[in-house]
Amino acid sequence: MFYNAKEKLLEIQDIQMNYITFGKGEKPLILIQGLSIRSIKGAAFSVAYMYRMFARDYKVYLFDRRENISDSITVRNLATDIAMAMDTLKITNADIFGVSQGGMIAQYLAIDRPDLVNQLVLAVTLSKNNETVERTVNDWIHITEQNNMKRLITDMAEKMYSDIYVKRYKPFMSLLAVLQKPKNVPRFIALAKACLSCKAYDELDKIQCPVFVIGGMQDKVVSGEASLEIAKKLGCEIFMYDDLGHAAYEEAKDFNQRVYNFLQHK
Repeated sequence: MFYNAKEKLLEIQDIQMNYITFGKGEKPLILIQGLSIRSIKGAAFSVAYMYRMFARDYKVYLFDRRENISDSITVRNLATDIAMAMDTLKITNADIFGVSQGGMIAQYLAIDRPDLVNQLVLAVTLSKNNETVERTVNDWIHITEQNNMKRLITDMAEKMYSDIYVKRYKPFMSLLAVLQKPKNVPRFIALAKACLSCKAYDELDKIQCPVFVIGGMQDKVVSGEASLEIAKKLGCEIFMYDDLGHAAYEEAKDFNQRVYNFLQHK
């Protein structure tokens, strides 16, 4: 039931990391999520349902960020954490699916630990800073520091989702602000700052595995051009949704199917 979804805790030296597993396959698939307001605790069933397409062929892992986040942590540091978790669980040659900040982490994982990566999917992400991400993320940091959670949730929704989606769910924003309020504000701010530490572009040629880039041309968080930039540098397969933005992974009904088809070479 629920795709054999389980929540677990990984302890490595002084590092604690929550993670979710699901699926009945033998091949490992590592999901690396984007910047999140909350931890993954309690989300095993919803994550397994969202990515149920992969449950038959894969043993899927979703690692949360480490519990203790320093103010100076970078996405490369977070990639090291993923590598350490994979080493501990003896996971090698995995397919990697990174979304947003998770895509930044995934790039460094493929650059620094190619032995861990079989295929790579980079979704709505970037390889180096641009004006769009700097403006957006700095706004989120500033709003959070002011403790204006309603404004944070509203701004994140407006930046991530299409206008049609935002209009449909706008009446629920106040409720979401209460439900989605960060439990650990300094942690959220530190992870938001980490989004601005990605400088992988000049090292992309070190990635030797097959790569699929998927993004939205209307992306108001990292920009659609950022996806095009990665694909051009790598000379890899790419698909862009012309009418969607950063949350294309939630709004596009065929998003996971496109990722699955790439991973299965369909």
